[in-house]
Amino acid sequence: MTALDAAVREVAAAHGSGEHTEAPAPAPATPPGAPQVLARCRALVRPALMEAVGRSHPWVGEMAGYAFGWCGVGGVPSAGSGGKGVRQALAVLGAEAAGAPARAGVPAAVAVELVHAFSLLHDDIMDGDPTRRGRPTVWKAYGTGPAVLAGDALFALAVETLALQPPPAGADAVRLLSGALGDLVRGQADDLLFAARPWSGPERVPPEDYRAMAEGKTGALLGCAAALGAVLGGASPAVANALDRAGRHLGVAFQVVDDVLGIWGDPSVTGKPVHGDLRERKKTFPVLAALDSPAPAARRLAVLLERDGDPGAAAELIEEAGGRTAALVEAGRQVAAAESALAKAPLAAGALSDLRRLVDFVVRRNL
Repeated sequence: MTALDAAVREVAAAHGSGEHTEAPAPAPATPPGAPQVLARCRALVRPALMEAVGRSHPWVGEMAGYAFGWCGVGGVPSAGSGGKGVRQALAVLGAEAAGAPARAGVPAAVAVELVHAFSLLHDDIMDGDPTRRGRPTVWKAYGTGPAVLAGDALFALAVETLALQPPPAGADAVRLLSGALGDLVRGQADDLLFAARPWSGPERVPPEDYRAMAEGKTGALLGCAAALGAVLGGASPAVANALDRAGRHLGVAFQVVDDVLGIWGDPSVTGKPVHGDLRERKKTFPVLAALDSPAPAARRLAVLLERDGDPGAAAELIEEAGGRTAALVEAGRQVAAAESALAKAPLAAGALSDLRRLVDFVVRRNL
């Protein structure tokens, strides 16, 4: 059992004893089957994704292949991981949830994977991150200018992929993607601006501002993925909207749990150093929730953070002020909201079951 699962069990037990009134935290174990769902969708989508990348300039295609883990610098084939493919799975399942065959969601899956890769290439440049998934990021391997160009090319391919779909679904899909991208940019902008805001006082970042940022930065594309698959599968606007809402709540839950792992996660599992987010002075949900607490530890935490104090001591104060528990409860609340959105829509039973598996999986894995 991981430290995160143990903490989830503690919160769930507290709910059962009446110590809390908030929504329950996520279930303590990942139901079997989610990895198989992801593998099935990756196998279906990858040929179309590679074909889309192959339409780009050869040098740009090489950088895209590097970003997806298909090759190394110079185009040498590689067996590296390109991620678990949650977004593409949501797109495929969105089509199946609408009663369409899985292949109807493949263009949506390709588009969201291209947009996700585009956003990561640019994020790594903005954040100055030198590595991703255990190897140099694209900007470190090829240079900043080439990485920006590769990101732009992936974005253009995503739009083209959807625009080529028959009307009216193709046009509807482009509009849906455009709206999600606007939300993603707003979320990213807020995240960058958070760094300049103080740890305490009226200008500090409250948890509600964080939720809005996370919904845009992470949730918008997850929701868009599921909704795009549904639109290309012929779903009604009500079904597409329900899937979009579920994905947005799922995105907030994932981001909050990722923040917990960024402070207390096992480095051998997360690939991140202990207290890594605190060392980078990131304003993550556990920190903001702790600072928003009336507990005396919150005031001591604010002073420590303002003085750029010891990350280990900060982690202890965050936990003492209730930040870790608040984060797990928030993740549980967002998962419950995602489940509620799925339950209210007329979705095909098999796809609904797979979607629920992914909801549980996403809040326990690093994408």
